[in-house]
Amino acid sequence: MMKWTTMGSGTLVLVVLAAALVAAVPREGFGHGLQDWGFAEVRPGAHMFWWLYYTHAEVSNYADRPLVIWLQGGPGASSMYGNFEELGPLTLELENRTHTWVRDYNVLFIDNPVGTGFSYVEDISLLTKTNGEIADDLVELMKQFYTIQPEFRDTPLHIYAESYGGKMAPEFAYVLNKAIQNGEIECNLQSVGIVAPWVSPIDSVLSWAEFLLNMGYVDTKGYRAIQASAIETEHVLNQGLWEQATDLWGVTENVILRETHGIDFYNVLFKQDYRSTRSQLEQFSRDMRSAIASRATRLASEDRDQILEDLMRFEVAPALSLPAESVYGAQSGRVFNTLAGDFMKPAIDVMELLLNNTSLDVVIITGQLDLIVATPGNVRWIEKIQWDGRNNYLQSPRNAVGRNGVLEGYEKSYGKLAVYWALRAGHMVPADNPSLMDHILEKHAPV
Repeated sequence: MMKWTTMGSGTLVLVVLAAALVAAVPREGFGHGLQDWGFAEVRPGAHMFWWLYYTHAEVSNYADRPLVIWLQGGPGASSMYGNFEELGPLTLELENRTHTWVRDYNVLFIDNPVGTGFSYVEDISLLTKTNGEIADDLVELMKQFYTIQPEFRDTPLHIYAESYGGKMAPEFAYVLNKAIQNGEIECNLQSVGIVAPWVSPIDSVLSWAEFLLNMGYVDTKGYRAIQASAIETEHVLNQGLWEQATDLWGVTENVILRETHGIDFYNVLFKQDYRSTRSQLEQFSRDMRSAIASRATRLASEDRDQILEDLMRFEVAPALSLPAESVYGAQSGRVFNTLAGDFMKPAIDVMELLLNNTSLDVVIITGQLDLIVATPGNVRWIEKIQWDGRNNYLQSPRNAVGRNGVLEGYEKSYGKLAVYWALRAGHMVPADNPSLMDHILEKHAPV
């Protein structure tokens, strides 16, 4: 078929996507190691950015090692966060990361949904509004990816995602698997792994008060204030008032900020400047929806987020010769706001489809110190999943996971489902407990 695509020079050229193409030639990009990158026009005017790192392992053929996709959350948070703060070859300080996944795997970072990170839309009306639309865009990206990277068609593919990405990835995997079965794409999809997954938002929200009380961050009065706000969120959610539920989710977070005098939602042990709490509360009172979007797409301190944005705009974009239309983070807040009606909707039904109707392995990972997607909430929704292995899973033992003599977490599994509790880890498990992540990848994405 014929398709316009943006090349490294930033100019538009017409490319004929033939049925069989010579494999793309790995090239130097930003940092060491061979890479490839580009934009997929997943719909007219909607451009999704992808960045492939070829494995650093000594192999005669890169495609001999599995391909792992990484998706971030938000929605509207760029996968460049995962790249430079969690698992890519370089840290945000541009130092070598010893536990990078690229050491053993080919890793494909995707800025998703469109409008996130380097991805962009030519008109705001093209932003996605539902999880299903997001999945369809991702499948279209993969169709184009395998056209220019045909050597990876037989390579085992594993989809890993974090936070809201943990809601997007299961539907993406299900729709991609269906496309494979229908002969629409050649692809060797084997598993989906979700870290701190926003699969059942209300179960997360209802777990916050108890979690903070047990951790010593609030007293009984604070517990009651948070729980009352969470129950109000549940009440409007049960009426199908999805956007109002999203707003009340933000209100409940503000109650937590007030009652704890500032806490890091992604790792409750991280030191937080309590003086910033007042400014966050003031911003919320001025413009609630803007404040909610900002909080959802901000994954680190404002300083580190600014460092990441500067690195992407002023160093990475020129090094990769990205087009002027692709301004990192320019549309991220609008991505969240456009999905406000979908944000609080559960995706447990998609998990049931994966477990009941596919052969894919499903891996769920939850961090002990994560508040935003707290472990108690995850345990509740996982046990609600209706699938043919449910009773056996519930009766299965929870085993310790140790590496090098250290207890790193716990594992409970049956059949295609495996659940991991990550010790000493918050929301960003790959960064907080890379040893446990190594164990998970070795077991569920073997090289």
